[in-house]
Amino acid sequence: MTVSTEHGPEAGGGTSPEKLLTPVLSAFWDRPESWTLDTYREHEGYEGLRKALAMAPDELIAYVKDSGLRGRGGAGFPTGMKWQFIPQGDGKPHYLVVNADESEPGTCKDIPLLFANPHSLIEGIVIACYAIRSRHAFIYLRGEVVPVLRRVHEAVREAYDAGFLGRNILGSGLDVEVTVHAGAGAYICGEETALLDSLEGRRGQPRLRPPFPAVAGLYACPTVVNNVESIASVPAILHRGKEWFRSMGSEKSPGFTLYSLSGHVARPGQYEGPLGITLRQLLDMGGGMRQGRRLKFWTPGGSSTPMFTHEHLDVPLDYEGVAAAGSMLGTKALQCFDETTCVVRAVTRWTEFYAHESCGKCTPCREGTYWLVQLLHDIEAGKGVMEDLGKLNDIADNVNGKSFCALGDGAAAPIFSSLEYFRDEYEQHITGRGCPFDPAKSTAWAVPNLEVDA
Repeated sequence: MTVSTEHGPEAGGGTSPEKLLTPVLSAFWDRPESWTLDTYREHEGYEGLRKALAMAPDELIAYVKDSGLRGRGGAGFPTGMKWQFIPQGDGKPHYLVVNADESEPGTCKDIPLLFANPHSLIEGIVIACYAIRSRHAFIYLRGEVVPVLRRVHEAVREAYDAGFLGRNILGSGLDVEVTVHAGAGAYICGEETALLDSLEGRRGQPRLRPPFPAVAGLYACPTVVNNVESIASVPAILHRGKEWFRSMGSEKSPGFTLYSLSGHVARPGQYEGPLGITLRQLLDMGGGMRQGRRLKFWTPGGSSTPMFTHEHLDVPLDYEGVAAAGSMLGTKALQCFDETTCVVRAVTRWTEFYAHESCGKCTPCREGTYWLVQLLHDIEAGKGVMEDLGKLNDIADNVNGKSFCALGDGAAAPIFSSLEYFRDEYEQHITGRGCPFDPAKSTAWAVPNLEVDA
């Protein structure tokens, strides 16, 4: 996998990568044994923790809140505010749970981060535990990624041996234990309350809220659930300062983040840049679309976010900019598809995924995703009728906003947006009695192309 963090020469279009990329989390991914404690400490590792321990917990929470750090897991909720919701003096144990169950189609940022730089997460965990007065943290990791699981276990062992985990950390009196838990591979466990149920040993299904996890989370105790990238970003903020963090990105979406660029692009990979960068700029650095082809549609935050077209190339990739254009930034999973791709086929495959991963707890999602798949299969096979397009929209509307969790919303998003931008393609499948696209061309492997044709 390409990790694009180096500062290179001028890219196509006259945009200089050194002015756009902000390698922080990925600054030394390409170094030998980047995942070890020795390498991490060579790059000022655990210095942020020392500064955090010199502050009072409430002062630390306020500092992270003032930095403007927002959750990197999809919703973009302010991290410091989430920490602030934990009630104090309640006599209950507090828990920190790190959501590393990265399952959103197209998203590939937390797993590479944990593989190449796991100590950034561990340092962030200790800082967060100190802030919320927690003595036990859990890392909920996808069980399929065994090499990452092994590497995280080894990093935790190194941290214990060096005194960064365990009792009396750095002589501060702080005790923090970390448990690494391997999930069994269910998309629904990316939803925070389903994750908590899974962590407690039950079937992963979303809980009714309220109560929210901040009041009654893991083991019915106050719990903060944060994304890997959110927690891993905290040490750099403490070490370099909140003003430094706010100097990047936009006013309401400050800082750096990892963008997963994939699909029909010449150089897919992780591009760490400031919030507010555009897909056009990222494609400049990624070598453009494959074989000189043109961009047709793309997702700003994974398949559960409404798709964009080539007309949205210059939309600022921050929370406000993407929302204003009609989608969600989500996990910054930029899946790019060229003009050989059948929109109906792509949406059908996504919907099949959501139907398969629906936990079945609520009727709108369980039944709605099933019937969406049946309709899409008919349309793709040339068996559909024009009335099916109205049915698609109606069923998606019955799923969207009416399901127990956001999985239903994610399943409806590609339906709505594809009908908005590519209704003529659906109609072509119906009137032409089948798909007009050549699947051999649509699935061809990307070939490096240094010219941006978008």
